[in-house]
Amino acid sequence: MPCYIKHLKFAICLFWLLGSLAVTAFADGISINKAEARLTEEGYQLKADFNINLNASVQQALSHGVAIYFVSEFSLTRSRWYWFDEQIAESEQITKLYYNVLTRQYRISHGTLFQSFQTLEEALGVLERQSSLPIAPELLTKKGAYLAGARLRLDIDQLPKLLQVNALTGKDWDLDSAWYRWVISPADIAARQQKTGEAAR
Repeated sequence: MPCYIKHLKFAICLFWLLGSLAVTAFADGISINKAEARLTEEGYQLKADFNINLNASVQQALSHGVAIYFVSEFSLTRSRWYWFDEQIAESEQITKLYYNVLTRQYRISHGTLFQSFQTLEEALGVLERQSSLPIAPELLTKKGAYLAGARLRLDIDQLPKLLQVNALTGKDWDLDSAWYRWVISPADIAARQQKTGEAAR
């Protein structure tokens, strides 16, 4: 009986260890939380919320002043039965994340705009919210249905040469959400926003 209990305890510990490793492996990387399309004053805009979990290698490089670049990509296409899908719009934006060793702050820069943060978690919280460039309303028909796509990835080509070699031979720097696609309809967007507006009154 004691031998059986001993083996049972070992099996439980092994199962717990493997489970925790699987959770850790799954947690590292980029995944998408939700995506939507909205109509703003400037036009239609695709929005996506991502989950970014940087592994120890990336965090260590950041803490030593290595800047990393994220590329957010959005696309909008319309299916055509008689020809290839029509590309309605696509956009790509680059966001830089780095740690200033002197000020001990993380900084996100997007073009000429930048924000500073006390912690990495705060910086990633902003980086996780991405949106496309505005899409002109006249490009979409009210009764049409379109396939939207969103993706967020780390740009390996922007890394220092030594880290580029490591990125090509290992998985630590392979951070890519892959494309997430969903169907949108201008009519549904208008109805949803109208309902939300009425509920807020």
